[in-house]
Amino acid sequence: MIRPWPMVSSKPVGDFRIFKIRTDRRVSPRTGREHDFYILDSPNWVNVIAVTPDRQLVMIEQFRHGTNTVELEIPGGMIDSGDASPVAAGVRELREETGYEGEDAQILGEIFANPAILTNTCYTVIVQNSRLKREPEWDQGEDIVTRLVPIEQLPELMATGKIRHSLVAVALYHFDLWLRRRGGGHNPSP
Repeated sequence: MIRPWPMVSSKPVGDFRIFKIRTDRRVSPRTGREHDFYILDSPNWVNVIAVTPDRQLVMIEQFRHGTNTVELEIPGGMIDSGDASPVAAGVRELREETGYEGEDAQILGEIFANPAILTNTCYTVIVQNSRLKREPEWDQGEDIVTRLVPIEQLPELMATGKIRHSLVAVALYHFDLWLRRRGGGHNPSP
């Protein structure tokens, strides 16, 4: 049986605005030996599945510095301390990044981004009947283009590598499960 590893010590290593690094020293229950692990403390994240009345997904393209690529993604970001909930953060991120607003916002799922080194949770929020209501309000470090993508094109976009962000893929999987529960994959109206 797998058991948690007891903590011997934990010490901060650095604060880098969007995450903090710490070193945890833990004891293996199997061997009794101590090991050091580097952990990234990060705020929770949210990804938004915004569906328009005509069955399109509000998606974005933006440059990603880690991979040096422009990626097709869904709106999302960090949950701020002022956000009342992951749903509130999702509604805010959708509005800020795209200018879209909708109704019936709810959590579709949650996942650990990488439990080996990250402490946070990534939530998938759906916002239905999304419509363009205002101009986007990008952060200074954002340059975003909004794209409307028919829901039926999502499997092809994934299969051909047009969507490569792992957390976006998970969010789209949560969306697919939600559609299936409602009766038939990509065919039902949202």
